[in-house]
Amino acid sequence: MMVAENSLQTRRAKLLIGSEWLQGESSFEVFDKTTQALIGHAEAASRQQVDAAVDAAHTAFERNTLEPWDRYRILCRVAELIDKHRAEFCALIAAEAGFPLSDGDNEVNRAVQTFLTSAEEGKRLSGEVVPIEGAPGNAHRMAFTIRAPRGVVCGITSFNSPLNMVAHKVAPALASGNTVVLKPPQATPFSAALLFQILLDSGLPAGHANLVNGSGARIGSWLTANPKIAFYTFTGSTAVGKQIRDAIGMRPIALELGSIAATIACDDADLERAAPRCVNSAFRRAGQACTSTQRMYVQEPVVGRFLDLFVAATKKLKVGDPREPATAIGPMISENDAVRVESWVKEAVSAGAQLVYGGQRTGAVLQPTILYDPQRRGVPARMRVLCEEVFGPVVTIIPFQTLDDAIDEINAMPYGIATGIFTKDVNRAMRAARRLNVATVHINESSTSRVDLMPFGGVKDSGLGREGPRYAMREMTEERLVTISLY
Repeated sequence: MMVAENSLQTRRAKLLIGSEWLQGESSFEVFDKTTQALIGHAEAASRQQVDAAVDAAHTAFERNTLEPWDRYRILCRVAELIDKHRAEFCALIAAEAGFPLSDGDNEVNRAVQTFLTSAEEGKRLSGEVVPIEGAPGNAHRMAFTIRAPRGVVCGITSFNSPLNMVAHKVAPALASGNTVVLKPPQATPFSAALLFQILLDSGLPAGHANLVNGSGARIGSWLTANPKIAFYTFTGSTAVGKQIRDAIGMRPIALELGSIAATIACDDADLERAAPRCVNSAFRRAGQACTSTQRMYVQEPVVGRFLDLFVAATKKLKVGDPREPATAIGPMISENDAVRVESWVKEAVSAGAQLVYGGQRTGAVLQPTILYDPQRRGVPARMRVLCEEVFGPVVTIIPFQTLDDAIDEINAMPYGIATGIFTKDVNRAMRAARRLNVATVHINESSTSRVDLMPFGGVKDSGLGREGPRYAMREMTEERLVTISLY
C-alpha cells in the first residue's frame, strides 16, 4: 500500500509496477500548499523502474487481454469506489493542490462521470461498414473497419486537476483495451496514488495500470525514449509538449497545452447572468486552468455596467484556507508562482493598466485581481498578463467596438482552446462560432465551461488531439480495415 497511516503527515506515495507498490531510488517531500507543513513523501523511480513499469504494461497488453465486458465492470466499480473515498480525495486535493473543498468535491463528481462514461463508451467502440461492393468489379466483396487498441499508453498529467485529469488519461485507455503507465506531477502525487489503489481494488489485473513518480524532466525523458510505448497523452505547457512531440518520432500523441483564454460580453448580453459566470471562470482554482478567462472582452456601451457587476461578484468570493467550506479561492501551487503573477500585475499597471480590484499577495495566496485596459495598451505594450499564459487569478477587462474587432484579437493569439461569448443574438453567436479559430466556442457560457463527455482540446499552440472519453478512445485506438471476398 502507498499509505502507511491515515494521517496526511505520514502518507507515502509509492511506485506501482505490475501489482506491487515499491520504493524508488530516492524520495521527495510533498508540502501542504496552504500551511507549508509536510504532507508526506513520494518515491522517485529509477530508470530501471520506469522501464520495468513499461515492461509490465506491455506484457499485460500482450498476454492478458481484458474483454470489453470485464473492462466495463471494472471501470464501473472504480467509479463507485471513487465516490466512497470522496472525503479522502477532497482532503488530499485541498492539501496537495490547495483547492477548496468545493472544488475537490466537484473533482470527485467529474472523475466518477469520466469513469462511468468511459465504461459505457467501451461497450460501443466500433468501426464502420465500408461500401466496397459499390466499386467496379467488387460486388463479391465486403469491407468494414475495427478499432484496435494501440498498446501501452503513457499519460503525463498536470497539478491543476490532480484526480480528474488522471481519470481522463487512464479511463479511456483502459476502456479501449490498452494498458497504462502514468506519471503524475511532483506537486500532487497522492490523489493519483489513491486512484491507482482503487484500480487494483476494483479487480484490474496486474500490469494494466502502472504509476511512476519523479522529476518531469528525468522521468519524461525516459518514457519518451522507451520504444514499447505506443501512444502518449500529455497535459502541461506548450514548451514541454513540443519537446515530447519531437522526442517520440512517428508515434501518435494527444497534447493539451497552454492557452490565453478569452470570453466576450456583447452589448446585448444578459450581464447579470454573464458577470458571475465570468468571475468563476477567471478565478476558480486560483486561475490555474488552461481555460481560465484571462482576457475579458466587453463591448464599449456596457463596459461600466459589466465592470460594476464583475467587481461585486468578485468581492463575494472568500479567499484563504481551502479547508473552510465557504472558501472559493485558495493558494496557488507555490509561493514562487504567486510572486511571478504578482510581478506581472505590477508590470501591467506600470504599462498603463488600471488595477480595479485585488493584487495583494500573502505567501502563495494572491487575491483575485481585476485589471482594466481602457486605452487598449496591453497588446502593443506586450503586457505579459495579456500576451502570455498567466495561470493565476488575474483577468483583464478589454473594451471593444465591434464583434469582429474582438474576434480578430483572439485569433491573433498563438493559442486556441476555448472562448465564451455572451449575446442574445443568434446571428452574432454563430458568426463568432464560425470565425473564432479555437477548438470550442461556448455560447452564453464562459471559456471554462466543460462537460467531461464532450471533445476537449486545442488548436495552434494549444495542442492536438482530443480528450473526452469517446474522443480519447478513438485517439488511443487505430482504425483497421478488414475485407472479405465471397465466392
